[in-house]
Amino acid sequence: MFYYLIAALIIVLDQFTKWLIVKNMNLGDSIQIIEDFLYITSHRNRGAAWGILQGQMWFFYVITIIVIIGIVYYIRKAARGNALLGVSLGLMLGGAIGNFIDRVYRQEVVDFIHTFIFSYNFPVFNIADSALVVGVVLMMIQMIKEDRESKKEKSYGENGTHHR
Repeated sequence: MFYYLIAALIIVLDQFTKWLIVKNMNLGDSIQIIEDFLYITSHRNRGAAWGILQGQMWFFYVITIIVIIGIVYYIRKAARGNALLGVSLGLMLGGAIGNFIDRVYRQEVVDFIHTFIFSYNFPVFNIADSALVVGVVLMMIQMIKEDRESKKEKSYGENGTHHR
């Protein structure tokens, strides 16, 4: 249940911030937060990351529904007793649903976090995108952790002795 609360928190935060942008800024408006690093910029995206697959809404609907079903399945089956995996799945679920809501109701995703990292003009993104990325990174950490534990078990065996 806790992992669904994480997803719900991401959805609420994502939709609230997007609503604020749509309500208070015109498309293309930008507010400097930290000069040459962070801006709030009203932007829209009809595609996926970095604007790829522009206008392919039915593709995004189908893929997102499949992803949501998969995440819910893994929360129910694999996340029990594994907090890191559960949190990562909760973040990904919230992010997927947050952008899905935009695609269904607006036919585009509202983006507004605009960064320049080492002078690179990074594509504008939103809270849902951030949750997805953090969720994927946490899942990768979990997979590395599981891989190391598995190798350790194989190396030392079940009784704790080292096999050569």
